[in-house]
Amino acid sequence: MRVRLDLSYDGSEFSGWAKQAGGRRTVQGEIEDALRTVTRSRETYELTVAGRTDAGVHARGQVAHVDLPREVWAEHHVKLLKRLAGRLPRDVRVWALREAPSGFNARFSAVWRRYAYRVTDNPGGVDPLLRGHVLWHDWPLDVDAMNAAARGLLGEHDFAAYCKKREGATTIRTLQELSLVRGEDGIVTATVRADAFCHNMVRSLIGALLFVGDGHRGPEWPAKVLAAGVRDSAVHVVRPHGLTLEEVGYPADELLAARNKEARNKRSLPGAGCC
Repeated sequence: MRVRLDLSYDGSEFSGWAKQAGGRRTVQGEIEDALRTVTRSRETYELTVAGRTDAGVHARGQVAHVDLPREVWAEHHVKLLKRLAGRLPRDVRVWALREAPSGFNARFSAVWRRYAYRVTDNPGGVDPLLRGHVLWHDWPLDVDAMNAAARGLLGEHDFAAYCKKREGATTIRTLQELSLVRGEDGIVTATVRADAFCHNMVRSLIGALLFVGDGHRGPEWPAKVLAAGVRDSAVHVVRPHGLTLEEVGYPADELLAARNKEARNKRSLPGAGCC
């Protein structure tokens, strides 16, 4: 029985989502341990997540799935959510548990992920109550210039210049939205939505836009870096605590299986050669 989980967590004290050797504390490890305990199972039921988050990154709208024996689900599903709430630490919550529709895969069925990155240029720094979720940038930021730069990054591209390369993995992504808004509280929130993200992509994009916003580079510079296709030492990977996974989007139930299959194909840009 495939079960969908909707969850959120404060990433401050986690070494990322994925389980790691050496006993480091991770979101996946905490939830799997709690699930094994409340179902009184000897087996650990492994979670598959929509988007693996790095150490220090938060999530408000994360999605995962787990495959449970039908008899375990039948016995425990009525009280499972409440029991998990009693067993999980306070910095991670599961908000919903339900039988997943046919063809659902939390990772491969997703059509987009939406992140928010929050930063303030207030000369006095960050509100102490928000310090774990907002980056302080100690230069005034021109949000209009940042948005002008962001428009040059939209669409399908090879984002190798903004990703930490992983062997055998493509860096081609479709950036669907990249926009910034300054709120009444002075906090600048960047909304970043794409079909998928490669490692460090969001934090690198924000690092480039901050360099534009504070006047160190012109609005055309991030697109030039993208076109060059190589990492630029001036593009800083900003700190993780300003980043939150806000939402994951899925197609209609009847399209889940097709999306699952499509997302597993390795991508290439139109006209790209094989070598």
